[in-house]
Amino acid sequence: MPKIRIAVLASGRGSNLQSIIEESQAGRLDAEIVLVASNKADAGALKRAGEAGIATCAIDHRQFKNREDFDREMVAALHEAKVDLVILAGFMRLLSNVFIEAFPHSIMNIHPSLLPAFPGLDVQKKALEYGARFSGCTVHFVDGGLDTGPIIIQAVVPIHEDDSDESLSARILEQEHRIYPRAIQLFAEDRLRIEGRRVRILNPDRPEDRALINPPLS
Repeated sequence: MPKIRIAVLASGRGSNLQSIIEESQAGRLDAEIVLVASNKADAGALKRAGEAGIATCAIDHRQFKNREDFDREMVAALHEAKVDLVILAGFMRLLSNVFIEAFPHSIMNIHPSLLPAFPGLDVQKKALEYGARFSGCTVHFVDGGLDTGPIIIQAVVPIHEDDSDESLSARILEQEHRIYPRAIQLFAEDRLRIEGRRVRILNPDRPEDRALINPPLS
């Protein structure tokens, strides 16, 4: 099966990018990262990509009058790279319809909460303040809203009594590094079908049903 061509968009250090690079290099993904793009020339993700021999592109959003013009420039770069799937990995820009319509049902994002709970920023702080017993992370397709697209895969992380924003974030990040490559592989295998708000996974693995309870029953 030919590998799909993916572009990763990131604005920061690129830890999720690194996990995708490692999975691809290990032969566990039927996907090749053909471009890493950022709106910040000094983003750590660009350095990681360069060290891995992956083409990079920096387009400063501040040089454009509006979001749509920036997105057109970014879309042109992705089309030139013949990208099949766009991966947002800490890309701190909301995408306009210009971008979304250029890659229909082919843009993924990862968010550090169990959507639809706690969209936006500072989500670990919000979960702790709310008194939630669980948090986690979500990979979803991108639509025109803020963290509102159809959900592909989620991982659940328990919240401990002594958790801080930092400790909870670190445990969630470990799960992000597991589920994002998995979502990409499902796409590469053509096993994802969007039906309204739901993403159907063809031939899903069905582990034993279990309930997660926090704190556990005595």
